[in-house]
Amino acid sequence: MPVETSRRPQSLEPGSPGRVPPIIPTQPGPGGPGGGKKRTKRKDPLWAKLTVIFGAVLMMTSGLAIVGSKAVIGQATSSIDQGNLLGEAGKTNAEGGNSLDGPIDMLLLGVDARERWAADNVRSDTIIILHIPATHDQAYLISIPRDTEAQIPAFEKSGYRGGTDKINAAFFHGAQNGGGWEGGAQLMAKTIKNMTGISFDGAAIINFGGFKNVIDALGTVRICVSHEVKSHHMMMVDGKPMWNADAKKTGKSMTPVVHKKGCKEMEGWEALDYARQRYGLPNSDYDRQQNQQQLIKAMAKKATDKGMLTNPIKLNSLIKAAGKAFILDTGGVPMANFIFTLKGVSGNDLVTLRTNGGTYSTAGNGREKFNETTMEMFQAVKKDKLADFVVSNPSVLSTRK
Repeated sequence: MPVETSRRPQSLEPGSPGRVPPIIPTQPGPGGPGGGKKRTKRKDPLWAKLTVIFGAVLMMTSGLAIVGSKAVIGQATSSIDQGNLLGEAGKTNAEGGNSLDGPIDMLLLGVDARERWAADNVRSDTIIILHIPATHDQAYLISIPRDTEAQIPAFEKSGYRGGTDKINAAFFHGAQNGGGWEGGAQLMAKTIKNMTGISFDGAAIINFGGFKNVIDALGTVRICVSHEVKSHHMMMVDGKPMWNADAKKTGKSMTPVVHKKGCKEMEGWEALDYARQRYGLPNSDYDRQQNQQQLIKAMAKKATDKGMLTNPIKLNSLIKAAGKAFILDTGGVPMANFIFTLKGVSGNDLVTLRTNGGTYSTAGNGREKFNETTMEMFQAVKKDKLADFVVSNPSVLSTRK
């Protein structure tokens, strides 16, 4: 991606024409509709802000240790793998290149890779666009259904000739024949850019296997189960959770893992297992998308807990776990610059959105297609008018708390 530093317009001052308005709250509360006292915006430490920027990529040290030092941030994030995940889908010079002065768009990809699986035999079932407006004071998550029908372009690196398939197959086709996870991400990014018109400033691959350790480093996260669902992936053996295939090998009695309705503190394995479920849920993958967004928000909130800031052992574990769970592409911009540019975004500013109103819009053959409202939402992202769009179309807001 070409390096240039100030091609995008500077963020507009409050009250100036065209400024992105404040987003409407997802639920009533202090300072919201019907509220009295105005809420004071919480000042989260810089390391915790990164949980929002990279979709709960928890990899920073204590805010007490940073005190504005980019050198310290660079050292703390040195264990995070970085690569070229965008390929041709990065922002062009005309779109701002790698300047961080204007709106910032990130592609977040979740892969459910297990040790016994080949590196090129993985699909990205979690696909999220993270949009931060030019004001750098809000963050939006938009999930793309894994079964969305897509025209996947040819990809020379893996020898893929192009074709029509479910969008999650783009990662698989890009990873083949030595393309690896970088190739998978590049083809996914190119496919999404062709479909939505959105170019990206950066990307992250989240390995859910490693993500469990990140949650465990946090302790637990509070998750609200909206519909009781039996796990399609795990069983309990002797009181311990195991993958179905591994549980069967033990020859012991197996008990189904059932996520019961209600709110509770969940350990890493339980939170991730619930976020993986789609079978048995009323809206299948759409419900799973909202549950994954809920998990990200829960992690962002837990990351700002005072106990994390004052416990060096927990912080150490967090940084080590994060280093094994993520691969990042910041478009050639130093990670410290990303953090400082987005220091105005906090965990309380994370808004989750849904495509197709959170329900099916079939294209036939078991595949989904984007409805008109969703395509307009993507255009709003591209034009940095997403807040205006959400105010006019509140149905795109996720129903998960």
